[in-house]
Amino acid sequence: MEGFLDKKSGKIDLPIGRKPGSIIERCIDENGQKSITLYQVLQEFQCNPQNDVPPFSLVKCILETGRTHQIRVHFSSIGHPLLGDTLYGKPSSLISRQALHSYKVSFVHPITKKEQCFTCPLPNDMKKE
Repeated sequence: MEGFLDKKSGKIDLPIGRKPGSIIERCIDENGQKSITLYQVLQEFQCNPQNDVPPFSLVKCILETGRTHQIRVHFSSIGHPLLGDTLYGKPSSLISRQALHSYKVSFVHPITKKEQCFTCPLPNDMKKE
């Protein structure tokens, strides 16, 4: 996320709906669907302002709901859009796409009733070099 969050962990509980006039964008909408994101700041990075790179934070998110663009909309709505998110934020010189990565996904299989867990390492464009 861009910048440093005031609270280093918390819950964003804001309803999300389709943005009027758009088939892609979502927005915070009091008439939207319930949307809950739990978060924890893992690390903060203070960049050199001369390089035109703002400070940013590495944040772990746990989704209690699964709305379209949920993480992107929630963090943009509190003033901390994802780095490189050109739909809800702005481009970044650090990454050429939105800085969003699903490290771990787990769920109970609907037929076998066994927990399924999948992990994926950090992509190269997000690794610290």
